[in-house]
Amino acid sequence: MTPDDLLMTLIGDPSAIADPYPLYRQLRETAPLFQTQTSGTWVISGFENARNLLRDPRCGSPPDQSSVGPVSIDGSPRREVDQDTVSMLFLNPPDHTRIRGLVSRAFTPRRVERLRPEVAAMTDVLLDELDGSGDFVDVVAFPLPANVISELVGVPRADRDWLRPLVADLTASLEPVSTPEEIDRAEAASLQVREYLSELIKVRRADPLDDLLTGLIQASDGEDRLSEDEVISNVLLIYAAGFETTTQLLSNMVRALAAHPDQLQLLRNDHSLIPAAVEEVLRYDPPVQVDGRYTFADVEVGDITIPAGSTTLMLLAAANRDPFVCADPDRFNITRSDTQLLSFGSGIHYCLGAALARLEGQVVLERLLSRYQSWSVGEEVWRPRITIRGVERLVVELQ
Repeated sequence: MTPDDLLMTLIGDPSAIADPYPLYRQLRETAPLFQTQTSGTWVISGFENARNLLRDPRCGSPPDQSSVGPVSIDGSPRREVDQDTVSMLFLNPPDHTRIRGLVSRAFTPRRVERLRPEVAAMTDVLLDELDGSGDFVDVVAFPLPANVISELVGVPRADRDWLRPLVADLTASLEPVSTPEEIDRAEAASLQVREYLSELIKVRRADPLDDLLTGLIQASDGEDRLSEDEVISNVLLIYAAGFETTTQLLSNMVRALAAHPDQLQLLRNDHSLIPAAVEEVLRYDPPVQVDGRYTFADVEVGDITIPAGSTTLMLLAAANRDPFVCADPDRFNITRSDTQLLSFGSGIHYCLGAALARLEGQVVLERLLSRYQSWSVGEEVWRPRITIRGVERLVVELQ
């Protein structure tokens, strides 16, 4: 197959979505940097080139913010979710610098780490409901991250079940290929959640709490503060980016360890390996598989120049398994000590919620190890998405 054929198989063939890694390897070995014939997008699968482009100040988000989101890889027209104010994910400096700086004042490591006992308590309740068998996604991996982010943001418990499916619909806007129906649902969900958050902001202005929403409202740098639209857009980003991605991290963690009982036994023998195990899952089978950038100037990648005004697509999951930075990259090995990964991106858009995702992975893994000796996986149903890739159903038997 040509590089274009390989790429289209990756994003359109359900069997490829279930196991994209042989195709990633083929692209990395035969066409580590190529331009598609359909859309003109430049596709990068090697670790060093991908990391360099993600960090390059000449690369960023498209200058036209009236239509944001991933480029349609196959060159077909794509309607984006209509929104007046975009999150920092789609902004460039100096706007991105300003927004991220203010958000970071509220989204602190201390605030995240303080959630650890609450995450453990939530996990125990959900594992009680699972009772050793059933759909791990539906019972544990889906509700836990949504509830954790709701706790972080300050969404009342009574509203969380209503909010979860709306946020799930919003993630269609992050995919390179979405149906018109998915975009319709994403727009409807965006409108409902924005209206809800606008009302909740009014409540928090009158009655501040020690939560992220209050922190965002109060965050300031001298006279500079986030507008209400900026608060809402970035809360939506925190939900969309931190909810679905962590759902898939938790599911991928269970899948990987069930498939590698020798590694699971290592963890049983030594719980100090838990953080390293979470890192290896993030490297070996990351939830976020691709990321994109727009070039504002000519960018040299090796002996190739990517012209200004180009769209680039980094295959993060392929880069994570680059043998030039990882020995025996297709082997799942939780004892690695030199893990390099792009699962949270790199550069100025490095994932703000990386610490929260790692915390949830570590807590869930510790609670699973404390309860169950034997893990097995049955039915797996894959979501037809590649940007945030994972299962929508994962039947487990834990004993």
